[in-house]
Amino acid sequence: MKFAYRTDVGQRRANNEDYVSVYQNIAGVQFAIVADGMGGHLGGDVASAMAVLHIGYDFEQTEFDKVEPIISWLVAELQKENEHILNKSQQYPDLSGMGTTFVAAIYYQNEFIIANIGDSRAYLFREQKLSQMTEDHSLVNELVKHGQLSAEAAKHHPQKNIITRTLGVSEQADADVVVRRAQHGDYILLCSDGLTNMVSDDEISTILASPRSLELKCQALIDAANAAGGLDNITALLLYEDRGVTAQ
Repeated sequence: MKFAYRTDVGQRRANNEDYVSVYQNIAGVQFAIVADGMGGHLGGDVASAMAVLHIGYDFEQTEFDKVEPIISWLVAELQKENEHILNKSQQYPDLSGMGTTFVAAIYYQNEFIIANIGDSRAYLFREQKLSQMTEDHSLVNELVKHGQLSAEAAKHHPQKNIITRTLGVSEQADADVVVRRAQHGDYILLCSDGLTNMVSDDEISTILASPRSLELKCQALIDAANAAGGLDNITALLLYEDRGVTAQ
């Protein structure tokens, strides 16, 4: 599994509250994470860094041989980190109310385990088609699901940044987890909403289909978001599957 990532403060923010990294455990399993922090004077920076660094470090100490134990570990780890962030926010006034989104991909034996909390997303780009693998945990997405708002109207809704699930705000860390079979040539894109709020699916697809390196594809995604206004921090992480099974 090859990977690359880029993160950028954008055009309007003073600080970058996104955090991104890739880890590998004792068995060689790779774990990619993007977190988008929020809340408090410095809280967003702290919450996103805590989530990525703590969970990533704990993952490096593991040695899994099946998908099910990985999922069980991740669900428990997210709950533990949720409690850490809550406790930290209660200890320091500047960090009060801090939280972070979380989206991750674990690649193991030709399968992807995708987990998310919040509105940072995971996409699959396969055979020139882009599909979203995660569901936004947001107010506008709930309105869309219940038929109270169209998908097009949701893109410009004034409350589109209201998140219904995060790490660190409530006592429960309720993540969605899906498992997908990998194919040779798959791209997995993990990103913060600073990318998806600025760049259309069609433009993302065009960039991923281009004959660039992974690093240059990530940079092109960042550049596209900044060219569209760069209203938020922007993070793009790409995984490329060059060993998976060939589609039948």
